[in-house]
Amino acid sequence: MPYHASRRTLLAAAAVAAVTAGGAVSVAGRSRAAPDDARPGDRAPEPASPARLLGLMSLEEKVGQLFVSRAYGHSATDPDPEDAEKNLAQFGVRTAAELVSRYHLGGVIYFAWAHNTRTPHQIAELSNGLQRAAASSGPGIPLLLSTDQEHGIIARIGKPATLLPGAMALGARGSTADARRAGRIAGAELASMGIRQDYAPVADVNVNPANPVIGVRSFGADPGAVAGLVTAQVRGYQGAGVAATAKHFPGHGDTETDSHVGLPVMRHTREQWEELDEPPFRAAVEAGVDAVMTAHIVFPALDPSGDPATLSRPIVTGILRERLGFGGVVVTDALDMAGVRQKYGDDRVPVLALKAGCDQLLNAPDLALAQRAVLAAVAAGELSQDRIDESVLRILELKARRGLFTEPYTTAERVDAETGTAAHLAAADAIAAGTTTLLANPVKLLPLDPAAEPRLVVTGTDPASPSGTTGPPTSVLARELTALGCRASAVPPARAVAAAPGNAAVLVCTYNVPEGESPQRTLVEELLATGVPVVVVAIRNPYDPARLPRCAAELATYAWTDVELRAAARVLTGAVRPLGRLPVPVPGRYPLGHGLAYD
Repeated sequence: MPYHASRRTLLAAAAVAAVTAGGAVSVAGRSRAAPDDARPGDRAPEPASPARLLGLMSLEEKVGQLFVSRAYGHSATDPDPEDAEKNLAQFGVRTAAELVSRYHLGGVIYFAWAHNTRTPHQIAELSNGLQRAAASSGPGIPLLLSTDQEHGIIARIGKPATLLPGAMALGARGSTADARRAGRIAGAELASMGIRQDYAPVADVNVNPANPVIGVRSFGADPGAVAGLVTAQVRGYQGAGVAATAKHFPGHGDTETDSHVGLPVMRHTREQWEELDEPPFRAAVEAGVDAVMTAHIVFPALDPSGDPATLSRPIVTGILRERLGFGGVVVTDALDMAGVRQKYGDDRVPVLALKAGCDQLLNAPDLALAQRAVLAAVAAGELSQDRIDESVLRILELKARRGLFTEPYTTAERVDAETGTAAHLAAADAIAAGTTTLLANPVKLLPLDPAAEPRLVVTGTDPASPSGTTGPPTSVLARELTALGCRASAVPPARAVAAAPGNAAVLVCTYNVPEGESPQRTLVEELLATGVPVVVVAIRNPYDPARLPRCAAELATYAWTDVELRAAARVLTGAVRPLGRLPVPVPGRYPLGHGLAYD
C-alpha cells in the first residue's frame, strides 16, 4: 500500500470510529452521525495518540492545523450563490468543505455575518458537513469549530437557542454558582450544534468607563470578583465538553481605543498589571482553561518594543507561558483586526505571532498568503519545524481532550434535547432575576403597583438587538410590563414629551450616554420638565445615570436582550426584588457594590 494511503488510514482513525449498519455509532452512551462515505460494518482502529498523529503529518498539513478561518455559507457543500462567490473571491474555492480540504484547516469560526448561524439544526448540519470534509481529506483530523458566544451583548447564535445574561450582569449578581450554571448551559447548547470551542469568558477587568470595546463584556472592576467568575465559567463550559477561552491577554480593560479599528495602549505599570489585570488570567490557568486569547494592544510596561501583545514574545512566552505556567493553546484575536495590522504586513503577522508563542492563528485576512508566509519562514529557518510541532501538538491534545477524535459529529436529536429547552430558558430567567441593579429610588416610585394598572410610556434609544432577540428594547420592555399588569406603550423619542402627561411614569431606555450635551440628555431633561416621574433604565453600560439629571428612579440592566429586559420588568413591578450590585463604580455617582433594595 502506498505510504500516503496507509498514513491516511491511520489518521482517519482519529475522526471515524466503528460504524454500524444504522449509519451511527454509540460513543459514551450518545449517538453520533457518521461520515457520508463510511460503510456499514467498517471498523477503524483505536485513534492514534496526538504525538503519533503529529509524526505522520506533512509540514503543509501541520501548518494548516494552526489556522482557524471564517467560511461563508449556511452549508458545508451547498452555500447560497452569493456566499459561494465570497468564498471564491477570498479563498479560491466555492464551499466551506473545499476550504477545509484545500487549506488543511485546524478549525472554522462561525459568524452570523458569514451566514453560518441561522438555526441550531442548520448549524449542526454545517458542523457535520465540515467534519466530514476534514475526515475525508488530507490528514483526516477533526476540526475545532468555534464561535464568540459570550452571551449578553455578544452572541452569534440567538433564538431558539438560550440567551443568557452576559458577563457584567453576572458580575452584578456576584454568584459563582450562577456563572458556572450559565457556562454549563451555554456549553451544552454549543456542543449540541457541533461547536467545541467558545471564545469566552472575558477575563478583562474593566476599570475604564470610556472603554469602547470591553465594557459590559467584563465581569467588573474588582479583580478578585472577576477571577472567581472567570473560574466558574471556565468550569461550566468545560464541564459541558466545550473548550473555554479566557481573553484578552494580558488585559484589555483600561483602553480607550477599539482594537478592531486601532491599536490601543495599556498604560498600567507592571505593579498595576499584577494587581488588576493578572488575577483573572491566573485564575483561568489554575482552573485548567483550555485556551487563552491574546489582545491586540501595546503594553509598554510588559514589553517596550511597541509590538502588540499578540506578537510579543515577552508577553506570550515570558508572562503567559513562563510566569503563569500556561501549557494550553494560545489563540490570537482575529488577525483581520486593525490593531494587529498597523505595524506589520499580513504576511509577517502570522509568523511573528508564532515566534511570540501563539498556537492558533484566527481569521487571517488572506489565508493563502498567511500559510505561504509560515511555510516560507520554516524554509528560511526563521521558524523551526520543532516550533511548528510544538503548537500543532497542543492543538491536537486539545482536540483529544474535548473528545473530537471519538465524537466529532452531532445529531438532530441532540440539538432538540439540549438547545433552547424549557429548563434552560427557565434557568436563564432565574439567573437574570438577580442581575438588575436598582441604583436610585429617592421618592419610592418603585415598585410600581400592577394592581393599579398604571399607564406608562416607554421611550429612549433602540439599538439593534443582539442576535436572535425580538427587539427593539423599548417595545420588549413595554410588552413585558403589560404582561405583568401595567398599561405600557412604546413611544418614539420624538413623541415622548407630548405623550408623557397623564402617565404614572415615563421609562427612558438609555444606551452609552456620552459626557456633556447629547440627544439622550436633552430627552431626559424635557421629560423631567413635564412633571411626570422619569425612570432611567440603562440598557448597556451602567455609567449613564452619572451623565444625566437625577431622576425618580434609575436602574441598570447591562444588556438589552429579552432575558434582561424581562428581569428589569419584574423588578420595576415588584415581581422580584432587586438583588444586583454594581460590579463597577459609576464615577461621581455610585461606588462599586452599590445597589438598593425595596423596603
